[in-house]
Amino acid sequence: MKRKADGWLEQRFPWRQAWQRHMVQYVVPKNLNLWYVFGLLALLTLVNQLLSGFWLLFFYTPTVTGAFDSLQAIMRDVPFGWLARYMHSTGASIFFVVIYLHLFRGLLYGSYQAPRELVWLLGMALFMLLVMESCCGYLLPWGQLSYWAAQVMTSLLTVLPFGEAGMVWLRGDYRVSGVTLHRFFAMHVLGIPMVIVLCVLAHIKALRHVGSNNPSGLELSVRDKIPFHPHYTFKEANSALVFAIIFFAIVFFAPEMRGYFIDPQNNVPANPLVTPEHLVPLWYMAPFFAMLRAIPNKLLGVLTMLGAFGVLGALPWLDKSSSRSMRSKSCFSRLMLLFFVLSFVALAILGMQDETPARMWFARLAVCGYFAYPLLMPWYSRYERL
Repeated sequence: MKRKADGWLEQRFPWRQAWQRHMVQYVVPKNLNLWYVFGLLALLTLVNQLLSGFWLLFFYTPTVTGAFDSLQAIMRDVPFGWLARYMHSTGASIFFVVIYLHLFRGLLYGSYQAPRELVWLLGMALFMLLVMESCCGYLLPWGQLSYWAAQVMTSLLTVLPFGEAGMVWLRGDYRVSGVTLHRFFAMHVLGIPMVIVLCVLAHIKALRHVGSNNPSGLELSVRDKIPFHPHYTFKEANSALVFAIIFFAIVFFAPEMRGYFIDPQNNVPANPLVTPEHLVPLWYMAPFFAMLRAIPNKLLGVLTMLGAFGVLGALPWLDKSSSRSMRSKSCFSRLMLLFFVLSFVALAILGMQDETPARMWFARLAVCGYFAYPLLMPWYSRYERL
């Protein structure tokens, strides 16, 4: 009976063939280290966001009068509602921690260089989609900070050509209102997630086609590779288990992370008549907010913020080095990468603090440090040879 059932299923859905092709026969370099586990962790956190968000849909009401109260009801009245909400809201911050580490690994080992340019571009597209998804989701609690953050984000469109009409279309009104909430809700739960899932599938397919990079940055022969299963299957399963322990420890004991993951001021219902004294962005958006605030001209600030994504996407063509990994690059390249990371961290810290003249000058220096790494790369990388 079992053999007949397996044969019937195999004829209609070749799961054994798929397992052999994608797990047993798929070979990867032997020398992959812990940095390469963040791709799997990003996929796991994405699944967590999709499942927890789907569960929250059963109880959330996307209206001006019901959004804030429904969220409070989820936290207080729905069995284990607090757990689902924290898995989703805290999970978003942990998701970006994983994404930033995953991007850093790409910079560290040159995963953007040929023949993996498309893998990198799809990854950067995913990063921008996740930022858009986060911005749409931040309005849904309909708290005081959520409301005014949406007011600021949508008003940025006014500096672009036909931006006034684009802002009104995005809001559905001349100000952030219930129509805006409904549109952001639709984009957050249906529109953007569909595109994200398609991009993830394309990202994985492109990676499988060209193969994984490795810490040495060299193209390895077949004898230097091993099947993904069982070695990396169990290795990444252990890493996923450790990550799950850390994830739920944060969710259970420090879900708001002292206001960095969830700002306590957002527990106040939205009031269009009262502007918050301090408008603080989400921590993972703080570097880009600091860039926007550091440039006196609003148009140049928006272009700088958009350029921060664009220059990273152009890295495959800016890097002229024949070496991929930082292991074989010069000390100057390593210092430039370190300066880039420190500049990004400095922008994140400055973006979450009040604006002062001294901090603005530090932010401008950090912006210069951020753009110096990719824009100067065509000059300092061309002299590096294996």
